[in-house]
Amino acid sequence: MSTVEEIRTAIPKLSVEEKLQTMETLWQSLSSNPETLESPAWHEKELRDRERNVESAKSKFIDWETAKAEIRRQTS
Repeated sequence: MSTVEEIRTAIPKLSVEEKLQTMETLWQSLSSNPETLESPAWHEKELRDRERNVESAKSKFIDWETAKAEIRRQTS
């Protein structure tokens, strides 16, 4: 069994706290060497599209409390 398969098998057995610690460890490992991470080409297009939407007022910003309330309303 490969290391990745072992990890996948172990994850369901972890507590929530252990899963969060594992996620944090993975994130720290990935972010400590950002030059090895390349964004896919579609990211740039998406960012440009979003920027244009904000400039043309198609999109707008809302505060975090309003956003959370809206998410809760849509998911309850």
